[in-house]
Amino acid sequence: MTKPVVAIVGRPNVGKSTIFNRIVGERVSIVEDIPGITRDRIYSSADWLTNDFNIIDTGGIELSDEPFLEQIKQQAEIAMDEADVIIFLTNGREGITAADEYVAKILYKTKKPVVLAVNKIDNPDMREMIYDFYSLGMGEPFPISGSHGLGLGDLLDEVAKNFPDVEDQEYDENVIKFSLIGRPNVGKSSLINAFLGNERVIVSDIAGTTRDAIDTEYSFDGQDYVMIDTAGMRKKGKVYETTEKYSVLRALKAIERSDVVLVVLNAEEGIQEQDKKIAGYAHEGGKAVIIVVNKWDAIEKNDKTMNEMTKSIREHFQFLDYAPIIFVSAKTKQRVHSLLPVINTVSENHSLRVQSSVLNEVIEDSVARNPAPTDKGKRLRIYYATQVAIKPPTFVVFVNEPELMHFSYERFLENRIRESFDFEGTPIRIITRART
Repeated sequence: MTKPVVAIVGRPNVGKSTIFNRIVGERVSIVEDIPGITRDRIYSSADWLTNDFNIIDTGGIELSDEPFLEQIKQQAEIAMDEADVIIFLTNGREGITAADEYVAKILYKTKKPVVLAVNKIDNPDMREMIYDFYSLGMGEPFPISGSHGLGLGDLLDEVAKNFPDVEDQEYDENVIKFSLIGRPNVGKSSLINAFLGNERVIVSDIAGTTRDAIDTEYSFDGQDYVMIDTAGMRKKGKVYETTEKYSVLRALKAIERSDVVLVVLNAEEGIQEQDKKIAGYAHEGGKAVIIVVNKWDAIEKNDKTMNEMTKSIREHFQFLDYAPIIFVSAKTKQRVHSLLPVINTVSENHSLRVQSSVLNEVIEDSVARNPAPTDKGKRLRIYYATQVAIKPPTFVVFVNEPELMHFSYERFLENRIRESFDFEGTPIRIITRART
């Protein structure tokens, strides 16, 4: 099921990034006591009780004709458009301002569920500060403290009540679902058309033609697939996002529903920072990944060009060292036919199970070759390992003291597992547990 989306919206310096970090559980947004520090939307995943959801931190909305603040307003409006539930955050210490009333007017037009939160209520004696906020017409205000983490449980309970009941289309378990993600105009829709051999998806050189995710069912050589094309830029009236800040959320939704993710790069433009951010979502989601370099026909090449590009990709995408790289041209259909066999392979590897007896032989041999280092006189002892999940393959390693498992040694074990079994295209997760 696609996760609900929550957007935190409000004027500058009411504590949106602090609340965002509290809900996510880590310091993702930059927090400074300077108005306007959060310029772009920031996305992350979070959970509350039994609810998993995506959350967006936004720049503040303020009454001003300055271009910078107008761009922040546009970013917030786009985030609100993507959200299922909106947290309207205000500052209890400062009371209602003209900017709060302006934000409230914008929120009235969204017709989305809005939960009003009054931040910086750091102790019970300050609760009387919230009563003025009823005049905003947003229902009951929830007193919270981002700096102390107070009241967030009640706030999230109310947010969760407004989550929509949305069921994704169900496909047979044998169907391979894959999505194409990447910056606008890298050729995602053109690649789907190259697969199908017809103009099933509208293709245009204008970035942002695809507005919503599109499922395309396809069969080849006895295997059924569902191809999920993702939206590029999002436009609403005269509000346009720049290419660097296109609708990442739609890529996140597509990734959630996929078994395999094709990270599409533009050979003409080379690797850009946004490419790495987008690919990071697929890696963090535990999906099988293939890096697809499109528009390979459009650049001048010699016998070293492909090797140089491969080396550059490996340097920039070190976290995807397991992902195969395919060079294609959707325009000429060069090597497009080679994608499906690779998709099949990485999908199989994503679901691969390893027998515990064979796995432990590999672990024992690895420890014999490279004993675990000591820490303050204590040595890590590995007793047993077993695979507990697929998609992605997940292994639990039972040890004497989990804190002795250094990241570098965990990486060593992962590499040994990869050498022994075919896990090309899929991330591997290793969980260290104390033997009881």
